[in-house]
Amino acid sequence: MSYSELLGHLAPEIIVTITALVALGVDLLFMREEPLRNRFWVCAGFASVGCAIAGAWLMVVGQFGHGELSGMLGAMFTDDPLTRVVKVALLVLTICTMVISVEGKFTNHVGEYIALILMATVGMMLLTSAVDLLMIFLALELTSLSLYTLAAFNKHNVKSIEAALKYFLFGGMAAAFTLFGLSFVYGLAGTTNLTAIATSLGGQRALDPLLLMALVMTVIGFGFKIAAAPFHLWAPDAYEGAPTPSAALIASGSKLASFFIFAKVMLVAFKSANGSAAWQDTASGWIPVLAILAALSMALGNFAALAQPNVRRLLAYSAIAHSGYALLGILANDPRGISALIFYMITYGLTVVGAFGVVSVVEQSAGGSGMADFAGLSRREPVVSFCMMIFMLSLAGIPPLAGFFGKVYLFTAAAGGAPNLGLIWLVIFAIATSAISLYYYLQVLKQIYVAPLAAGRGEIQTPLTSKVILCALAIGVVLLGCAPGLLLTKIPSIGPSFGF
Repeated sequence: MSYSELLGHLAPEIIVTITALVALGVDLLFMREEPLRNRFWVCAGFASVGCAIAGAWLMVVGQFGHGELSGMLGAMFTDDPLTRVVKVALLVLTICTMVISVEGKFTNHVGEYIALILMATVGMMLLTSAVDLLMIFLALELTSLSLYTLAAFNKHNVKSIEAALKYFLFGGMAAAFTLFGLSFVYGLAGTTNLTAIATSLGGQRALDPLLLMALVMTVIGFGFKIAAAPFHLWAPDAYEGAPTPSAALIASGSKLASFFIFAKVMLVAFKSANGSAAWQDTASGWIPVLAILAALSMALGNFAALAQPNVRRLLAYSAIAHSGYALLGILANDPRGISALIFYMITYGLTVVGAFGVVSVVEQSAGGSGMADFAGLSRREPVVSFCMMIFMLSLAGIPPLAGFFGKVYLFTAAAGGAPNLGLIWLVIFAIATSAISLYYYLQVLKQIYVAPLAAGRGEIQTPLTSKVILCALAIGVVLLGCAPGLLLTKIPSIGPSFGF
């Protein structure tokens, strides 16, 4: 493979990395004495343009191909059409995150903040392309270290420091579990390539005890990344204490990339160790383990969210529940399940970024994100309130919004097909817990539309950029609900990436 072909495959990541350095340099060299708002506008503008160029490269130039990846790079990195779709989604979520950050006042280190967002995005993009254990771990750490720092960027808020500390401590422990699990896999298979691991492990007649330990440790590590119970303890504090754009990126892009690589590891490397979670017909493997995690996440996330007085913490426990729903796509263990998972996580990412955008608007006006801070919001800012209604109802799974069809695709994928029909018990459980979630989402809307307006609070002057991006996200959620084919038709064949 020539260097030009190599650069062609890695061009999006290179573009985003250069953009991070440019944004940092512009802020440090030319913008340090400018007003904070101007610095955010310039740096976020540079960053958004860079992400847009990288996305255009993936959608236009990437379609023509750069030759097949071969040699060492081909064994560690993939650049197939499915991966490019996920990368474009990550770039869109990153742009939305930076747009909602332009009115922020939580830090004076604007260039550093924007650069870290972009480096986290580079880590996520590399993570989606990885097909090698070493590449996966390095990309995970690049993403994680950037996100730990982003969570701590509000030095004026002790909750931000606490959130980052908990996030870092739990993340370090999860990384250790992941590394131990992957090292056991390497010891058993003698290779770090996912496809080669599947070939090596496929010859075993029964699950080796070391393989079982490797499975458990790998699931623990990735369970932290996707905030699945019982590895969720960092999420409520991180979502509440981190700066709002940081929390939005953690809840959207990070989860999309983590679920994608988690599915790839389970379905490709551990293809022969899947087992069964069918009712009264269980078999050892990763499917029964993930089924338990999914049930725990759905139950704990939804019931804990009922008691939350803070909208940020409510979104955190909601994210735990949504991780449980998304696990159904992996448990389906077929192309339809992975397609449903990708659709669900992209639409969920757009929705939760929009929800955090509304939270940011409320925080700038009321100074907090408690339920009481949303009281009477519809009389103060009707456009933003309407957007929040769309986001909450989509998260609850109300038709005809994207969240409804995302859940329908996941549930039918997990329950559809003879081999997976035994998972119908988990699908029924998911439907029941999803019904519970409607209560706490409506509690937010009750504060916005029914609760009386607190004395002394007048109309909110929402910046035009915030209104535009929130309306665009709300329109996207409605469009993907009314016409889900707009996204589903862009998701190419799952087979080449997942070995089906």
